[in-house]
Amino acid sequence: MAAVDATALETRHVSAHVGHRRGQGRKRKGHRQRLWPKLTVVLHTQSHFILAAVSGLGPSQDSPDFIPAMRQAAEHVPLHTVLGDAGYDAEHNYRLCREELGVARTLIRLSRRNTGRYWPKTPYRRAMRHRFPKSLYNQRWHVESGFSQHKRRLDPALTARKPASQTRELLLRVISHNLMLLAQEAP
Repeated sequence: MAAVDATALETRHVSAHVGHRRGQGRKRKGHRQRLWPKLTVVLHTQSHFILAAVSGLGPSQDSPDFIPAMRQAAEHVPLHTVLGDAGYDAEHNYRLCREELGVARTLIRLSRRNTGRYWPKTPYRRAMRHRFPKSLYNQRWHVESGFSQHKRRLDPALTARKPASQTRELLLRVISHNLMLLAQEAP
C-alpha cells in the first residue's frame, strides 16, 4: 500500500523569536507571500520508504504533481492500493491509476467543490462516494509520519537558495532518507 501527499519545507533557519519580531507569525496587509519548496512523495506505508518524489514550488495545488509522482512510483514498484487526500481528487487521477498503471484500489477523499451536488457525475468519483472504505483510508497517516521522520532526521530547512539547487537538494534528501531506512534494517 502506498500513500501520496505533499509537504512544504523551509528555505532558511529563523528562530521563532526572530520570526515573531519580524512579523512572520501573523498576517500583514499588503505582505506578499513567498514561494517555498514543495515535496510531493509516494510513500510505502509499511516501511516509510519513499517510492517517488516530485519537487515544486508552493503554495500551489497538489493535484498536478500526482501524475508524475505516480508514474515514477509505478516504474519501480507494482502498486496495489494508493491513498490520497482531497487535494488529489480528480477523475483523471483515478483513471491514470486504474487504467494506465493497473492500481487495483485508489482511495482519494472526495472534495465537495461547492457544487451543491451530493453525488459526483464521473464514474470513479461516484464509486468513491458510493463505497469509501474509511478504515483503509485511515492508513494515510503513515505519509504524515514519514514526513515527520524525514524532517526530524534531515532538518525542515534547505540550505540551497535557488530553485534548481533546492530541487537537487530535495531529491538528495529523499535518497538520504531511504538510505537511512535501509541502514536501520541492516543487521
